[in-house]
Amino acid sequence: MELTTADIAPGQPAMRTDVGPLLRTLRPGLTEAAFLAFAAEAHRQGLVFTAAYAPDGRCVGVATHRTLATSRGRLLFVDDLVTDARMRSGGIGSLLMEELETRARGAGCTRIELDSGVTNHGAHRFYHARRMVISAHHFAREIAPDITPVIAPE
Repeated sequence: MELTTADIAPGQPAMRTDVGPLLRTLRPGLTEAAFLAFAAEAHRQGLVFTAAYAPDGRCVGVATHRTLATSRGRLLFVDDLVTDARMRSGGIGSLLMEELETRARGAGCTRIELDSGVTNHGAHRFYHARRMVISAHHFAREIAPDITPVIAPE
C-alpha cells in the first residue's frame, strides 16, 4: 500500500478528525477538548504531529516527535507512535519510523529515542526489529501541582 505523510498543526481540521482519534486510542482518558488543548500547547513547545494516510485518504497512523538538544547530543524524541488497530502489521509503523529517521538525519540528530510502557511487548518487538535498544530506564513519580495549568487552544 502506498502511504503518504503530512504534518498536521493545531487549528487544521485534520487535528480533530484524523490525529486526535488515533492518539486518543493510546490515551483513552483524554477527551477531545483536552486533546486539542494539549496539541496546541505541545505544538508551541515544538511537538510535530505527523500523520500517515492511505491512498483513500484515511489517516492510518500518527507519530508525534520533537528535536531536542541534550548533553548526550541532538536527538529526535518520539512522544507517541500509533497505527489504526485494524491496520497493524501493514507497514504503517515502519513507514513512520523511516520518515522519522529521515527527519532526524536532516535535523543533525545522532539518535532517535522514545519511551514505551513496560508491558507493551508488541511495541517492544516492533522497536527491537528496527534495531532499537533499551538504553535506559525511565523513572516517574506522580505529584500534585500547586496550580491548575490554564491551557488555551490556539
